[in-house]
Amino acid sequence: MRAKELLLASGFNCVKEDKARGLDHGAWVPAMLMYPKANIPVCQLSVQTDMDGAHHYNMGKALAPLREEGVLIIGSGSATHNLRALDRSDGPVASWAEEFDTWLKESLINGRHEDVNNYETKAPFAKMAHPWPEHFYPLHVALGAAGENAKAELIHHSWSEGSLSYASYRFKTV
Repeated sequence: MRAKELLLASGFNCVKEDKARGLDHGAWVPAMLMYPKANIPVCQLSVQTDMDGAHHYNMGKALAPLREEGVLIIGSGSATHNLRALDRSDGPVASWAEEFDTWLKESLINGRHEDVNNYETKAPFAKMAHPWPEHFYPLHVALGAAGENAKAELIHHSWSEGSLSYASYRFKTV
């Protein structure tokens, strides 16, 4: 598999393939919506929750050659993801969620990749927005794959249940 080859060549020593594992909801939901006929191959990359954002950004950098080979790299997660803080009444957006979401948008649009990689110490309410990082690290992979000079563009923004931000970004190489 090409992704494994690129990761190993970039110094990621523990790269395993699991051809028996199906796709989780982070991969099949976007794929189902974008390609309902399921007529494209999909390879899902697992995140390592014991590593940090910079590690995942570097994974993306290693995978960047795939772009030139016609591969679409999608980082599917959530701009904020704290299921314990949901407001089922769908009231106003929680201030901590809005502050984190705004910080993320400004960081991405202004090219502050290092800040995003170090969001735990740079972002307001980082631990509240992402008590566990598995829904945020896919963004780091996509950002790394886009390249250091990539420009972020906010292409969708909505909220659900008072704290789930569905902010979606496209990264364009310049």
